Parts: sequence; C-alpha cells; structure tokens
Amino acid sequence: MEKVDTETINLIRQKTDIVSVISSYLPLTKRGKNYFGICPFHDDNNPSMSVSTEKQMYKCFSCGAAGNVFTFVKEYENIPFIEAVSILGEKCGITVKYNKGNTQVENKNSALYEIYELASKFYQNNIHSKEAKEAKDYLSKRNIDETVIREFKIGLALRNSSLLAKLLTSKNFTNKDLKASGLLIEKGLDYSDLYYNRIMFPLYDLNGNVVGFSGRIYNIEDPSKYINTRETPIFKKGELLYNYHRAKNEARKEGKIIIVEGFLDVIRAYTVGIYNVVATMGTAVTKTQAHLIKKMAKEVILCFDGDEAGAKATIACANELLNIGVTPKVVRLEDNMDPDEYILKKGQEDFFKKLEYPITILDFKRNYLKKDKNLNSIEETSLYVKEMVEELSKIDDDILRELTLKKISEDTNLDIEFLKEKLKEKNNIVKVEKKTKIKKETNKKNKYEKAERYLLYYMLQDKEVVKMYSEAKPYLPDTHMRMLALEILHFYKETGKVELADIISEINGREELTKSLNEIILLDLKETYTKEQIYDYFKVIREFNIEYEINRLKKQMKEETVPKEKAKLAQKIIELKVEENQK
Repeated sequence: MEKVDTETINLIRQKTDIVSVISSYLPLTKRGKNYFGICPFHDDNNPSMSVSTEKQMYKCFSCGAAGNVFTFVKEYENIPFIEAVSILGEKCGITVKYNKGNTQVENKNSALYEIYELASKFYQNNIHSKEAKEAKDYLSKRNIDETVIREFKIGLALRNSSLLAKLLTSKNFTNKDLKASGLLIEKGLDYSDLYYNRIMFPLYDLNGNVVGFSGRIYNIEDPSKYINTRETPIFKKGELLYNYHRAKNEARKEGKIIIVEGFLDVIRAYTVGIYNVVATMGTAVTKTQAHLIKKMAKEVILCFDGDEAGAKATIACANELLNIGVTPKVVRLEDNMDPDEYILKKGQEDFFKKLEYPITILDFKRNYLKKDKNLNSIEETSLYVKEMVEELSKIDDDILRELTLKKISEDTNLDIEFLKEKLKEKNNIVKVEKKTKIKKETNKKNKYEKAERYLLYYMLQDKEVVKMYSEAKPYLPDTHMRMLALEILHFYKETGKVELADIISEINGREELTKSLNEIILLDLKETYTKEQIYDYFKVIREFNIEYEINRLKKQMKEETVPKEKAKLAQKIIELKVEENQK
C-alpha cells in the first residue's frame, strides 16, 4: 500500500459519517441506537449488518465482516485501501495523492503485473506498425475503429513467435515469473511466444490492471478462434468481470447493469453509447461474480447469446443471482444472435428498445420450460408445473409470483389456489433446508482463549484497561491476539486514546491481525466491566503461562541426560506448581 500519513487518514475518517456513506450504497433502517441493513458481503436476505454512528464502524453478525468506513468502501468497491481513502477524502475536501496505476507495487505478484503491462504496451505498439494493416482492415470491417482500439487497448501479436519472449527475457524477470505469466512457452533453454499472428484483447482485473489476454485469429483458418490466458496468480476468471473497472460507476449512476457473455459484446455496446455493461467472458457465472454484479446496481439485465447455449447460461446466471437475493430481468435476441451481431445487423435503436423492455426472469423461465412440452399431456403438464413451482420458490417478489401463478394457471387450466398450495409446500421445504444449512456448530473456546479475547474486547472499549494491561504485561496465549494487544497499546501510547475506527485503519493490510480484530469486535459482551473482571482475565492468562512453562520444562526433562541439569529442571517445575497453587 502506498503511504499516506496516519493523521490525514484519521482526519478523513473523523470528517466522514459511516452511516451516510453506507446508506449511499444500500438501504439502512434505524433500530435503537444503531442502523441495520442487508450485508453485501454474503448471501443475506435478512438485515444482519449493524452500523454504529457512535463507534463509526459496521459489523455483520452472520458472516463476520467488520470494519470502519474505509474498510467498507474498499471491500464493496473491490479497490485498494488507499483508493478508498482518496475517494472519501475527496468527499470531505481533503486531497490524497497516489499513483492509481501503481497500487500493486508492494504486492507479492508485482512482477506478473509488470510483465502484463509490458506485454500490453508491446501489443499496442504492434497494432500501429506497418505490419498491422491486415489486422486493422479486419477490425475496420467489424466496425472497430481507432478510437475503440485505443480505449480498449486492443493490440496485435505479430507473425514472429519470439518477439515478446526476447523483450521479457531482456528485463530482470526471474524464470519463475516468466513461466508463471503464461505468456511464454519453454523451448529447451529458450522461450517462444504463446501468442503470435493474433489480434490481442486485454483482460482486466477489478482495478483495471491488465492480467490476461484473449488472442483472436483474423487472417487464417484455425479451429482455435480464440486463445485465452490460462489462470495465473493474478488471473482468476471466475473472480473477474470484463469491463468491471469502467462500468461500476456508470452502473451505479444509471441504477442498472447489463450482463453479456463476451468482451466483443461489451465493446460493441460501448460504440453505441452503452457504458453500464460487463461480460462474464463466456464462462458460467460464479458466486463471486454474482456478488460483484449485486454491488453494482439494483436492476440487473441479462443479455446473453440468443442460441440454446445462451438460454441455458441465462438460467444458470439468474439462479446464482437469485441465491443472493437479486431478481434479474432478461433480454432475448432472435436468430441466435449475440449482442455484437445484433447491433451490427439490426441497429442500435432496435437494441435500445430491447433493453428498455426486458422480460421478467419468471416469464423467461416459463417460456423456456414449456417450449418443448405438450401441455395436452398429463405427464408433461405435471413436470412443467413442478419445474415452475421450483422456480417460483426462488423468488421473494410477491407480486411477481402472483402474476406468474396466474399465467401458469392459464397455461395448464389448473386452479390457482391449488398452485398456491403447491408453492406453499415447496417454500416450507426450502425454509427447513435453509435452516439446516446455516446451523453452525458453536466454536467453543477454552477458558484461556476466552480470557484473552474478553480482555482485548475491553481494551478496545476503554483506555483504562489498556493501562492495566501495560502494567500487568500478561503474555497472551494466541500469537495474533498478542500482536493485536501490542498494536492497541502502541496506538494508545502514540495518541493517548483508544479509537477503534482508527485502529482498524492502522492495521489495514495485515490479514491475520484484521481477522483477529474482527473476531473481537463481534463478541457479544456488555460494554461495562469491573476491575475485578479484568484482574480475573490476567489471572487465567497467567495460569495458562505457568501450565505452558511446566509442560515445556517436562519435555526438556525427558530429553535431558545430565542428572544435575535434570534436577534443576525438576526444581523449576516444583516452584511453578507452588506459584500456580498460590494464585
């Protein structure tokens, strides 16, 4: 993470109200002194996220997500911490300068990012060379002009299959990084390029860094029309959406996000002024991608290819979204066309009309499920009804369900009350299944683990407990909890106070510490305490320390062969046991 001084970060946090910020992303309802909303970080259908004005932090009692206003924006927007600081700083009139294109400098995969950035520039230079005329003509025929080429950083891998290899091997990259990039192929002691004689479409991560490519043939016959980068440490296809970094703000502004299958569909939509569009890159939508879609906009429109494969992909994607409480709408394109073909052949006005009047997901599924069924057949009608009841059970919208039940009744001549009863039965089964699924075994802590965690909880509540900790100097059993205690103590010594929201910023980026802090934040304890309580925690922790030391000495005794040394160890154990009994 690029460095911004602690004072600036804390000042921005103090000038920012967490409730105002979070309520700009999702609805919050006041209950008592806190606000509650649907947690965006897990499959939440009931408000389980609490936001505190007093403490300026949020926590989810279901999934354990917790943090301050920076953490929320960072996690929600899928951006680096420093960018979240900058965004919130701008809102309160404080400028935070940082190099947006270089936020991964300290990342363990920084060499891979650098390799891909170099490769992208290399391919972009190629497409503006004399050798690129044929590729440029091909793109022009596909209505991809110079503006689009530059906007989407489209490039070209030339016929010579060793040009990129020579460039990358001339730099100071290790063989390990060159292999891990997936851009080169080992040939004995040398490398050759994976991509040659192909138009190169860069693929981006959520922050807009190039992390992969899709190389397309343009002047030869080849069964592999596209060659896509294999998965690497920085390219996980199921965790990304093509064009996410460009579309997220536009989608939020429009209140709508359009999902297509291919990056060429995105590019074509851009050429006609549609910017709130992302692509799944032709793979089945994952749970991670569904959550990304959910965060971008309330209204989701699926516009996949018009063929049978596209219909199945629409259903699969819709189901992933329904699982996390998003009810999408659907646009279907005739003649098996994809959005790119449709806009080119039918024109942008026809495409705009399609987007203006999408059908409900239930209407789409209803049409899809009955298209090959003979509803004069008892068996096929029965199957159709069962399938539709199954689909209706996934929907929370009462009006949509009621309207669809009427249509199923008309399709089958079955009484609507009968259909409602079948749906009620199915919903009862679903509720039981959900309860069984979310039932968790209680993770029981022993008395030592409880003592250190309870102590930390009260250290975060009151600086007086921090002072008591500083005087007693207990050695906490858990390494990460011990480090957290030291961070709290350090923060108190530096600032003279204990401010949880600022401590969260202080430990940002240290995963284990953040995880430990979240565990403490989620403890359901009274906010008031007595000094006797705190001293009891010290006593239990000291008991652990003594037992730990006794066990360590016993182990040492077993390995000791010198009688005199063995006797010394035995004496130490006796002294510790006496001390233990006195406590």
